[in-house]
Amino acid sequence: MMGFQIVILWSDVLVWLLVAVTFALALLARRNPQQCAAWRRVGSSRVGMAAATVLLGFVLVGLLDSVHYRSALTGKSGQKTQYAVEVLSVLDALASPLRLRAEKTYSAPFATRLYAKETRDEPGLGAVRDYPRLKYGGQHLGEREDAVWADVSQQALRWMILAFLGWLLLVGLRHTFTVNVQKEAKMPVAQPALAWDAVLLTLLVGLLVLVPLFGLAGQYHVFGTDKVGQDVLYLVLKSVRTALIIGLVTTLVLLPLAVGLGIVAGYFRGWVDDLIQYLYTVLNSIPGVLLIAAAVLMMQVVIDTHPQWFATAAERADLRLLALCLILGMTSWTGLCRLLRGETLKLRELDYIQAAQAFGVSHARIILRHILPNLMHIVIISLVMDFSGLVLAEAVLSYVGIGVDPTMNSFGTMINNARMELGREPVVWWSLLAAFITMFVLVLAANLFADRVRDAFDPRSA
Repeated sequence: MMGFQIVILWSDVLVWLLVAVTFALALLARRNPQQCAAWRRVGSSRVGMAAATVLLGFVLVGLLDSVHYRSALTGKSGQKTQYAVEVLSVLDALASPLRLRAEKTYSAPFATRLYAKETRDEPGLGAVRDYPRLKYGGQHLGEREDAVWADVSQQALRWMILAFLGWLLLVGLRHTFTVNVQKEAKMPVAQPALAWDAVLLTLLVGLLVLVPLFGLAGQYHVFGTDKVGQDVLYLVLKSVRTALIIGLVTTLVLLPLAVGLGIVAGYFRGWVDDLIQYLYTVLNSIPGVLLIAAAVLMMQVVIDTHPQWFATAAERADLRLLALCLILGMTSWTGLCRLLRGETLKLRELDYIQAAQAFGVSHARIILRHILPNLMHIVIISLVMDFSGLVLAEAVLSYVGIGVDPTMNSFGTMINNARMELGREPVVWWSLLAAFITMFVLVLAANLFADRVRDAFDPRSA
């Protein structure tokens, strides 16, 4: 009998579908000499590969958080197995110490006591107002609360040494693999185009930061706790998946609209072009935030009036997340569509396109074999560069209350909750800072990688 039940959310299906599509596109790109050359230029860029390494770390966290299950409840033998209502993920299982070690309320990073005073009765002293001791943070110190920073520095140093040794092992394994390839080839192998030095250096910096961070998280709340005592580091990890889904799944919606309508408008021209231009002109004339807010609120009414659709709260929050992706995609395709229309107008006048039309080649074959491949560099550049904008859009929308479900962790909800935290006395600053730093690193890495992809795929820079 299994101790868990697999739960498949629609967002999980789309995430893993994107992974499969990425691998399929990578295999197809290997057969295209031009795309292979462009991706080699990306791989030879030290900045690009450093950014890609950081993005890969975020993607790994998102994938771990995209495998969901429900734990089995203990019951009498012979009875039908019942499962918990709470839906967990593999990331939740790995981060159980962070998820389960909840305090009463706010506590600062590496604190041993709560952030607010409480009144309690002391034998012989009566009512005393003091900062209560945390249930989990720094409990291994016992009465030595003044030794927090000495203990943190010693543990951090040990974890950093361990991280450095692990990095040396990775370097040794890569060197051994390279030597074995050279021996099997029986000739010197040219240095690969991939900027391995940037990848390894980024891994070293990441390991020296993250290994001590998660090592100390087993005994301290390294990013503090929020209003209900949840570890902020856990909330940050859970917010990564939401940001990635907003940035990646939205592309599944806008890509067919932008590519299809843009090419059709530019290729056929006439009344078809006029109709599509009218469509995206009208859509652009509507304030984006108002359009998104109206669509989200209408979707929320549908969700509230049909509670029987959802077996768990996670399914309800997941549907709202997908609705937000759909709405963002429906309102974000116009820019790429306009760009592809202009490029198609230029391509259709080239000699080989005119010759194909003169020989009676079908319009569909001309579009698929001649026009679309010549537009893929624009599509790739636009999608990569729009990723960071979509991540920031989710944060802004959640901040104004029209983003993801309040029960779902995201950077936007963390920033939204920080509004009240910054207005209290004393100020709770760590939740906002943790969300800001993580989102800054994610968006910065996406922008740097997008710049290198743009330079590699732009024909003018080839």
